Amino acid sequence: MALFPTYNRYDLSVSQANGTIVEDINGKKYLDFGSGIGVCNLGHRHPDVQKAVEEQLNHYWHMSNLYKQPIQEEVAAFITEDSAGDNVFFCNSGAEANEAAIKLARKVTGKDKIVTFNQSFHGRTFATMAATGQEKVRTGFGPMLESFSYATFNDIDSVKAQLDEHTAAVMLEVVQGEGGVIPASEAFITELAKLCKEKEILLIIDEIQTGIGRTGKRFGYEHYGIEPDIFTLAKGLGNGLPVGAMVAKKEYADAFGPGSHGSTFGGNPLAMAAAKKILEIVFTESFLDEVEEKATYLAEQLDKNITSLAFVKEVRQKGLMVGIECQESTAHLIQKIMHNGLLTLSAGEKVIRLLPPLTVTTDEIDQAVVCLQEILQKQKVTI
Repeated sequence: MALFPTYNRYDLSVSQANGTIVEDINGKKYLDFGSGIGVCNLGHRHPDVQKAVEEQLNHYWHMSNLYKQPIQEEVAAFITEDSAGDNVFFCNSGAEANEAAIKLARKVTGKDKIVTFNQSFHGRTFATMAATGQEKVRTGFGPMLESFSYATFNDIDSVKAQLDEHTAAVMLEVVQGEGGVIPASEAFITELAKLCKEKEILLIIDEIQTGIGRTGKRFGYEHYGIEPDIFTLAKGLGNGLPVGAMVAKKEYADAFGPGSHGSTFGGNPLAMAAAKKILEIVFTESFLDEVEEKATYLAEQLDKNITSLAFVKEVRQKGLMVGIECQESTAHLIQKIMHNGLLTLSAGEKVIRLLPPLTVTTDEIDQAVVCLQEILQKQKVTI
């Protein structure tokens, strides 16, 4: 093996993928309810997205950001037109987008402390690793970047206890994805937004997993009726092509003037071609209405067939983002479910995570729920 052993890989070698179906090298087909960890929101190889990328291939693949690229402006306009942000910085990943958000918050405020949350996940660079409220992500890498502290999610008093005169920003996911698919309560988000405004502290929302239609809205923060100062995007923005974006209000634009930040491949024209087409599709009321309808149907089927099972502790959901918390470890169950033709994800030790494409059908939802039920109803609680 010439690769670093960075990943605990499943015994599945992918040959091709289309829509919600993944096929391995042996010809076995799987229903994909992982979407590349919430990336392929329009399914694999969406024909309109593929066509847009192929057309861009015939124009140019890369150009220095020293030159104007109109397609970047077009995608930025799509993002800002219906969001709390006014200016966009393009990069290549969610971690890079969060890194840019941390840098901007420090530069704008002249302060260095960022409050994040236990069980959060923001990336694996040194800044975003320090921002992540999971010790296992930081273990073995020596001293972390200073001035990060961790509050308890959905506990406003714990946030207040972390704030001081050095605090630049509070950074959070409105649904903790890697932390177990834990949605923020409306009361908590409302109080947090009010607190940040009163204290003149920036509010950063990490929308890497919750953005681009995943929760039934363009952005997850829309469910809570707030406006973050900064928010970040990736995953679904490129549907598989590497792209990230940091979005902020216009009053912070001057802090990221020439030479303050940059990215050689940020805003790559192929990624921009994909993003433009994705946003044209996803950011329509009819599409988002369909996502909410599918989410409601999925919730009904899970409640009917999964929630009451003895091995299941709780089912949590926001749009097409689901966490099935079980009584015991689920690592072996992810394997069993995969062998039965359904691809799912973990989110911590005891949570099965579902992130189906937003284009999933009700028939495919039924198939997935039946598969989950068959496996989970056979499990006995041993603790």
